[in-house]
Amino acid sequence: MSRLLYSAVVVAIAAAAYNFYLQPLLVLYGVGRVIESLGTTGCTTVPAPACEKIVLHEPTGVLYLACSSPESRAHWTPSLAQLNASGPDAVDYLATYNPDTGVVARLEPTLPGFMSHGMDVVPSASNPDELFIYAVNHRKPADRASAPVTGADSTIEIFKTTVGSTALTHLRTIRDAVIVTPNDIVGSPDGKSFFFTNDHDTKTSKMRLLHLIGLEYGSVGYCDVESGCKYVARKLHSANGIVRAPTNDTFYVSNSLLGGITVLERQSDNTLLKTHTIPTDRGIDNLSIDKDGVMWAAGFPSAIAMGAHIADPSQLSPVSAHSIAMNTGPGSFYGEKYKVNKVFENDGTLVSGTTSVVHDAKRKRLYLNGESEDPMPLRLFHNVL
Repeated sequence: MSRLLYSAVVVAIAAAAYNFYLQPLLVLYGVGRVIESLGTTGCTTVPAPACEKIVLHEPTGVLYLACSSPESRAHWTPSLAQLNASGPDAVDYLATYNPDTGVVARLEPTLPGFMSHGMDVVPSASNPDELFIYAVNHRKPADRASAPVTGADSTIEIFKTTVGSTALTHLRTIRDAVIVTPNDIVGSPDGKSFFFTNDHDTKTSKMRLLHLIGLEYGSVGYCDVESGCKYVARKLHSANGIVRAPTNDTFYVSNSLLGGITVLERQSDNTLLKTHTIPTDRGIDNLSIDKDGVMWAAGFPSAIAMGAHIADPSQLSPVSAHSIAMNTGPGSFYGEKYKVNKVFENDGTLVSGTTSVVHDAKRKRLYLNGESEDPMPLRLFHNVL
């Protein structure tokens, strides 16, 4: 009898664990999710594959891109612990795309061994035609055989260019112990300081796997070239994209695995104070904010398919795009501060593995691109919203 009772208790605990913990995780990962076909008309293809991050220069409508090749991403994507440093060395690069001319132009020169990821483009405070580009650089270690143990030798690179130019000047490399697993960046108009996300707190430890069950090992760091770097927000789960509101010191950080966007306020010492979380039903990658103040996010309808797509770009990964705006409807009275709307979704046949979504509100264009997308690169959708 006692054995039967023990078995019943074990079954009850297992059922409770599944219903209250595991099953919600599987839903967020996209297990069993039905993919819609939403907002897929009016599409134009642009030849710019494997560009993880896209940034809009709103005055001109020109896009800035941080690009690689699908083959390189399949071997070397440190954020996903793909650390085959002996794989092909793609010449990663920064580029612009002018939608009026249809031209994708590489910015030159690039750094030897540059391995792109997140990026920000910020007009100079003293000259709006001068642009500072802040870029994550996941350099391969000097001893490539040690890569699975040591991980990437990641740095933040600061470049300078001018509007309409393809000339790129490298200003400085920032390497610091706080820059552990950098993912995305918010730069400053002084060309000397920036905020960035760490998607994990260790480069290669098996402890990284614990984020799969919700442990909060991500962070936000702040660097100033004169005073150094420091952590300004800790215990963020799968911290990925980061963006700053254009009119105040509100920051938004996405959770790429379990979903949600953390809202933080900048303090006088540059630390970030968490004030709110915007819930989402899926993992969220890079974020952007259009001129109307609406935030845009790349979603992962299936986190499992996205992981398979990075490892093998021929594997399709469903994608979605979402707009997030302040809620002015009745729900705001009940604490729903933000309204999340899904405006695009596809099963991966039209566009696959999207990591960036940018909306040009002035010209009514929506751009989507992905970290490993091949052969379908940058997608442009006209007349959205």
